[in-house]
Amino acid sequence: MILLLLAFAHAWAQDASSQRSLKAKLEKEIALIEQQIKENSGKNANALNSLSLVRKKVSAREALVKECDAQIKVLDDSIKVRQTKVDALQARLDTMSLYYNRLVRNAYKNRDARVWYMYILSSSNIGQASRRYGYLRSLSGQMNTQARKIQSTKAELDSQLVVLKDMRARSEELRATRKKDVDALRGEQTQTEKLIAQLGREKTKYEKELRAKRQKIVALNREIQKLISGTTKATTKVDTKLASEFEANMGKLPWPCEGTVLEGFGQHNHPVYSNVAMPFNNGVNIGVAKGTQAKAVFNGEVKKIIVMPGYNKCVLVQHGSYFTFYCKLASVNVKAGDKVKTGQVIGTVDTIDDQTQLHFQLWKGTTPQDPEIWLR
Repeated sequence: MILLLLAFAHAWAQDASSQRSLKAKLEKEIALIEQQIKENSGKNANALNSLSLVRKKVSAREALVKECDAQIKVLDDSIKVRQTKVDALQARLDTMSLYYNRLVRNAYKNRDARVWYMYILSSSNIGQASRRYGYLRSLSGQMNTQARKIQSTKAELDSQLVVLKDMRARSEELRATRKKDVDALRGEQTQTEKLIAQLGREKTKYEKELRAKRQKIVALNREIQKLISGTTKATTKVDTKLASEFEANMGKLPWPCEGTVLEGFGQHNHPVYSNVAMPFNNGVNIGVAKGTQAKAVFNGEVKKIIVMPGYNKCVLVQHGSYFTFYCKLASVNVKAGDKVKTGQVIGTVDTIDDQTQLHFQLWKGTTPQDPEIWLR
């Protein structure tokens, strides 16, 4: 039983640590989205962008509530196990105390040392006297041993009660947090419905904006394809060692900035007009706070810096046969031909049409990749 309890306690500690880490990450993401919503809430705020932010916040909040439920369950199960241990210790303490009280009463009745001596001297032979002496000495030893056991068990019981009290307090705290998150979630869902209604009323306006956006994306994709094709056809030898190192870090590359993915890689439908396809996204759009810096995800060489309508400044970095592209920058800290290191600042993310987002792409040769597969 002790081994089982220890194993459960160890597993609980690991789960609790992992859950706290995930909870902290979700809370940080929600705080960042709230900051972005606040920064993008001007009079001319883009309703579609606001909807993306709020939906992402709702998703993170739902995950937070789910994680809170999981933590509460783990705590409740742990409290049951701990209570069982406390009950067992209490029963053991009661039994030992009863046995000890009997020993003390017997010792008290025979507290006169002369009685003890007479008990030994009245023995019929040396063997009996030796056994009686051994019994009396054993009785004294048992009393001392039992007293130490009682003290040890009492200390362990007190320790377990403190842990149990802390667990119950943590459980109550989590329940209060969960209620707060559920209330916030309801408000965010209402906000989502309002934004959807607003977008529904202004369909003509957003269809026009969507056409303009599609043209800009097509122009950007064409330009990137042209840049990468030109680079791969160049006579300069490709750094295969660097390409191999880049490939070995698939799933472990650092993010180019701290933020929230508002639109992932690939083809998506409009969040409100579900029958309208959005332009194919060759990368990811990461919502960030104003002033956020974009950083290189791996060692490489800056090949080109261009300016594109709707994307402002864009930087292309080559990593052997791989390429990363950083768009929507207000300022750039590098120039063509520069060698960059992992984590080196490429530039500062711009705010375009009330949206502060980094558009990030990752290519293997002339084929765009899903960046989220490569980033840790």
